[in-house]
Order: sequence, then structure tokens, then C-alpha cells
Amino acid sequence: MLDQTFDGDEAGMIRRLGFRFVIGEDFRQHERDPFQPGLQALWAHRIGVHAENKRGPLRAVLRAVHRIGHLICRNLYGIELEKSVRVGRRLQIGHQHGIVIHRHATIGHNCVIRQGVTFGVGTDWTEGAGPVIGNGVRFGVGSVVMGNVSIGDNVTVGPNCVISSDVPADCTLFVPPPRVLPKAAPAPRSA
Repeated sequence: MLDQTFDGDEAGMIRRLGFRFVIGEDFRQHERDPFQPGLQALWAHRIGVHAENKRGPLRAVLRAVHRIGHLICRNLYGIELEKSVRVGRRLQIGHQHGIVIHRHATIGHNCVIRQGVTFGVGTDWTEGAGPVIGNGVRFGVGSVVMGNVSIGDNVTVGPNCVISSDVPADCTLFVPPPRVLPKAAPAPRSA
């Protein structure tokens, strides 16, 4: 199946492609290592979304598994990824700790999130809305997305960038380089 723009219907994507296919892609995206915290957080999320495709006792079991997995990933690994977040195919969460994803965010296909990344609430927050991340977006360490902003496809966000307005497709964001300042000479002591 060809990649298309992610329409935000993750449950529908899982129904169309199949749960095993989607988690298999996640597994390959995370170097086939089931012990990577990012993969475990993503799988817990996928189970929560998949639970909504099921009925009866299986739904209840999947919801319980999701809840336990979500709590472990949040409290042990420091990765907050609610089941209300809409995630496309092949998201890679490269590291653990300090990753907070806004509960109404939409993340496209083939994105990479590294440690310390936050998708959060800006000053103007609308219930039910959150950041919309395009396909192929890569977030550097410590980057922050604030508010209901849109980031286009194929964007690279450098370390420690703070994004508070829309970003067009096919660009790279970096913060200014640090300045080197000489240390001031110590003041002479008066006797």
C-alpha cells in the first residue's frame, strides 16, 4: 500500500491494514528490538486504539492491557502517549524520558521523536485540537511544539527548538548557535 497523507483515523488505518501488520512495521522501525521503551510505549498506544475496533470481552481485555502498558511506559520510561493521540505508520521514538505528546496531537507517517520532546498546550488552547505533524518530520532532542500549530511534511527540527507557529513543508529549523563569551577577569580584592 502506498503511503498517503495521514487523515488522522488511526483506528481505521489499523482496520484497513491489520493490527499485526501495523505493529510489525513499528517493530522493524525500532530495529527489531522489543525492549526499546519507545516501541513498548507505541505498542501500548496501538493496543488502546485497536481496543476501540473490538466488541465485548476482548475490548475490555485490550483496554486493561493498554491501561497497564500506558502507566508503565509513562511512569517508568517517561513517555506520555495517550490513546487519543492520532499516530500514523512507522513512528520511531528513539529514546526515553521527558517525552510528552499532547493528547489531541496528530502525527503523520515516518516521523522520529527523540528524548525530551514535548507537544504541549500554547497560550491559545482549543479543546479537542492539538499540533498536527506532517509525514517524515524528525524532532531533535529537547524540541517543543506549543499550541495548535501545523508542521508540514519532511521537516527537520533541530535540538532545543521551540515551535509556536505553523511551519511549511520541506525545511529545517535550528536555534541560533551558542555564543562564546570570554570570562571576565576577577575584580581585584581590596585590602
